[in-house]
Amino acid sequence: MSESLRDQLLKAGFKASPQPKPHRRVQPEPEPRKPRAPTEPDLAQAFALRARADRAEREAAEREAREKAAEKKERKRKLQALLEGKALNKADADQPRNFEFAGKIRRVYVTAGQLQQINGGELGVVMHGGRALVIARDVALLAQAIAPEVVALLVDPSAPVADDGVPDDLMW
Repeated sequence: MSESLRDQLLKAGFKASPQPKPHRRVQPEPEPRKPRAPTEPDLAQAFALRARADRAEREAAEREAREKAAEKKERKRKLQALLEGKALNKADADQPRNFEFAGKIRRVYVTAGQLQQINGGELGVVMHGGRALVIARDVALLAQAIAPEVVALLVDPSAPVADDGVPDDLMW
């Protein structure tokens, strides 16, 4: 009959190649890796750098928060020592003196003499421990130097008096 294709190719001058073994896969050779530029980090290095930067940032934020808390605690301690025994609040005070503090209208009860001294700038009001404390002007100025946010009311005696047409002694 006719010759097989293999036999015909052998007669034509082609060399016989070894027969591939059945059931065995031939895998191509992997391409060799191209060398990277020295400035280009690989993915693992990039993740490590990112993790290191995140950790440093987190530690810096924690350190700053601790420092702020320590400063606040020290200011509170100094303020407590300054105000110890210097509050002039009277138990029999019956006249309210309203003032604005932290966006709210607050009230402290004072005597008639204290009301005139507060309005004249001789006394001030400091918020400490959730209470409004009536204190002398010099103590209020020292408290303002320690923590300006606690001074709720301190009238400047040298400020010009605004004539708004409302008498100072008007009670409502």
